[in-house]
Parts: sequence; structure tokens; C-alpha cells
Amino acid sequence: MKNTEIEIITSVKQALAESKKKITIVPHENPDGDAIGSALGLGQVLQNFGHQVQIIPVNDYPDFLKWFSSDVPVIIFEKQRKLAKKLLFESDVLICVDFNTEKRAGHLEKVIKRFDRTKILIDHHPFPTDFCDFTVSETTYSSTAELVFDLVNSIGLSDRIESKSAEALFTGILTDTGGFNHNTSNNTFRVISNLMEFDINPDKIRSEVFHNFSADRMKLLGFCLNEKMKVFPEFRAAVISLTIEELERFKFKPGDTEGFVNYPLSINNIVFSALFIEKEGFVKASFRSKGNFPANEFSSKYFSGGGHLNAAGGESELDLEKTILKFTQLLPEFKHQLLETTI
Repeated sequence: MKNTEIEIITSVKQALAESKKKITIVPHENPDGDAIGSALGLGQVLQNFGHQVQIIPVNDYPDFLKWFSSDVPVIIFEKQRKLAKKLLFESDVLICVDFNTEKRAGHLEKVIKRFDRTKILIDHHPFPTDFCDFTVSETTYSSTAELVFDLVNSIGLSDRIESKSAEALFTGILTDTGGFNHNTSNNTFRVISNLMEFDINPDKIRSEVFHNFSADRMKLLGFCLNEKMKVFPEFRAAVISLTIEELERFKFKPGDTEGFVNYPLSINNIVFSALFIEKEGFVKASFRSKGNFPANEFSSKYFSGGGHLNAAGGESELDLEKTILKFTQLLPEFKHQLLETTI
């Protein structure tokens, strides 16, 4: 952890590894595999140490991420607001995982601001805001789950890792790297190797994550690829879009579009992909790239977002049709960079 000062690690160790406490862990809104995997993995380690731990996601997470064997309680804020607030404000420590600004906590943003005891941020996204007492921010990590593993070791809790926590952390890394296809490093595979020593079943985890979808989700994917994907070979780019009506037609559930943005990158010579999904009042944007094309800079400059070099998100206040038009009109500006991108 090159970017985190020793004093920060020492303070986190004092908060988490020296006495038993009540701890709440909050992942970002619309939690993905890394957010839930990091929260459950860390939560299990802390519970094994003797802390009283609960995880409070803002909203529910996809069904294909509900198979974990962890026994750390999960309280969905939008379903049990009164209980969630009570537990959170009774906590001695609040840990925010896998987001870099309070806004990513959605309806929990104000609650996090009001929490006046120890707050810790553990995240791998660039440009964290200063909303916690102690910030562990390492952008070179593939995932927050990978970072959690190294942090746990650094604060002396490695002996509290077992199969349940290892399973969750493995899942976080697996999902945030797209099955180890991007944002990996030597450290990523070192951590994976260590996690596999805790009697986890990687084949089972892959099956639960990637082969556990509904028939409606598969039909939606087929519809996207056949009817809603536009390819721009002259710019080595592609885009997929979905309206609210189309999502309803295929009985959309949270998580159903997870990974859709990656599919165009399987097309020969395509290095940049976008997915635009219509929401109430805005359009959600996801971007993926290959090589050195900066998806995060593109998102930050034009879609009020950000993220990593090859994986970023954002949003648009324009309607869906105008958002797609905006994207296509921007491609000529990046033509040289896209054509020069090496894979």
C-alpha cells in the first residue's frame, strides 16, 4: 500500500484490531460484486476477531451475489430504515468501502455526514474526497477486495481470515476485474493465490457469479446485442442503450445488465464500449476500454463521472436519444487516440 501513510495504518489498527467494538460497514449505492465482496470479507474478518459487525447497503443487491456463506448480518437501508439508522448511530466505527465520495452512498449520504465517531474509508477509486477520519485509498489495486486483504494483513488480523471471508474477497476481485480480464497486476494474483489457500472453491464461485442468471436476463442480453448495439469500426468503438420500457419488457431486476458493457469489446478491433441505461430523470452511463484508452478521463470530462483507466461510470442529464448522439459526436474528437490504442 504505497499511497497510505504508516500513521494511517497505525490509526486503523488501533480502531479495528486492539479492542472489541460495534462496527458498521457501508458499501456504495447499487452495490456490485466488489462492494458486497469487500464488505462481507472485511466484516467476516472483524466478526471473527470479536467485533459486533453489521453491513448496511443503501439498497438491495443482485440475486447472483446472495449465495455467500458469510454469517455477518446485512440490513438493507431502504427496507429497514429505522433499524439501520439505529444500528449505525450506535456504532463505534463506520467503515465505507468501495466508494470515494459521500454522494456514492445515495440515501445514506446525510447519515454518513452526521456520524460523529470514527470513520474509515477503504477504496481503490481515484480522487477520494475528505469525508472520513482515516482514508486508505490505493488506486493501483484492481479492486477494493484486493486492498482489504492487504490492509487486514497490515493491521495484524491475517489470522482471522478463513473460508467465508476469503470467498467474499475472491468474489470481489473476480467481478471487478471482469474475470481477471482487466486492471490486474502481479499483486492481484498474489492475493488470489493466498485466498485460495483458505479452502475456497473458485469453480463454484465463478459458476455462482457468471452462470446464475434468469432466462429473462439472457433474453435481454440477446436483445441488446441483436437490436441495441451500434458499432463504429472507424472509431474502434461501440455503444449499447436501453430504455425504461425495454427493461420492463424483459422483467429487469437489479444486476441484470451487469457486464453488458463488456460484450462489444469482444468484437475484433473494438477498444472502447459504452452502455447507456435510461433512468427516471437521467441516463446512467458505463464505459469500458482496452489498452491505454482512458475511459475514466472520457467519463469525467463529458459524463460527470470517473473511475479507472479501463472501467468508468457516469451519468447524463440529457434524454437517452440525445445522450447517444452526444457520445457519437464525441468519437471523432478521440479518433486518433482510439486508432493508436494498443492492446
